[in-house]
Amino acid sequence: MRTSAIGDVVFTSPLAAALRRSRPQAFIAWVVEPGIDVLVATDPAIDECIVWPKKQWRALLRTGRWISLVREIRRFRALLRERRFDLALDLHGLFKSAFLAWLSGAPRRIGLGAREGSSRFVTEVVLRDGDPERISSEYLHLARHLRLDVGEFLPRLHVSAEAAASAGALLDERGLAPGRYVVLAAFTTRPQKHWFDDAWRDLSKRLQAETDLVPLLLGGPADRPAAAALLRDAPQIVDLVGRTDLAQAAALVRDAALVVGVDTGLTHMGIAFGVPTVALFGSTRPYTITGRDNARVVWRRLACAPCQRAPTCGGRFDCMREITAERVAHEARLALGPTRR
Repeated sequence: MRTSAIGDVVFTSPLAAALRRSRPQAFIAWVVEPGIDVLVATDPAIDECIVWPKKQWRALLRTGRWISLVREIRRFRALLRERRFDLALDLHGLFKSAFLAWLSGAPRRIGLGAREGSSRFVTEVVLRDGDPERISSEYLHLARHLRLDVGEFLPRLHVSAEAAASAGALLDERGLAPGRYVVLAAFTTRPQKHWFDDAWRDLSKRLQAETDLVPLLLGGPADRPAAAALLRDAPQIVDLVGRTDLAQAAALVRDAALVVGVDTGLTHMGIAFGVPTVALFGSTRPYTITGRDNARVVWRRLACAPCQRAPTCGGRFDCMREITAERVAHEARLALGPTRR
């Protein structure tokens, strides 16, 4: 059970591979929310991607349609229990995910951490632990607790042929080719994680001049207003914000020469695909051990960082403002290696 979000699904991916290596004959299913399921459906370690209709349940709850909600919960419970699971792993450690683990009927249910009263739905709680400097560390900790063959334990993603073809068509329409562009992943859900528009514009000019890569901006439909502001006076940036689905965006990240982004799912995808990546962190604790020689992490170790969801800087976001376009361009050249410098 790791139903959301994009970055967390990316971080969880090596656990699925460790389960498959350790239990090659096991039937392994992943419960995930609609939209994000495309990141799981093509994973060779997964036998089945089970989509949890969270929005439907919420709509029924919000409108007070209790009988319909109970009916849908029972239907989903039947779907899970007909697979006769032996083990359920709640990787959120939240009420919603632990409840889904309980619905599965698995006799052994492990919660990674326990918040919101989730411990009542599981049979065992494993505290979140591991090296916070390492990517996917808490899932590595759980894998070791389960005595799995952890291997290198690095995030990996897979792209369907359909997604690759449609992403290729988008590139063709804009006169781009695989390996000839840099993905800019500028958007996320919290303003304190954002870099500044002027810095993005400066960086895009530097990268195009120094590496001959075309800047390509990606994001979801909700990012369109922010993208419009960033793209002002930046004709060098190709705009695909809100013009791709998640599968297409993943394919575009996979085929990029470079990814530069803030702490957001698209950035973490770059590392999962082994694409040269520069990740910019501010208010959130970074992983500094990426497991990839071509991944660079930029983080200003200010006294107030990481502040998580409680900034103390009055909206200045000093941790991000102190990251300069010159510094990021330098890290990008290091990530790309000598052939692009």
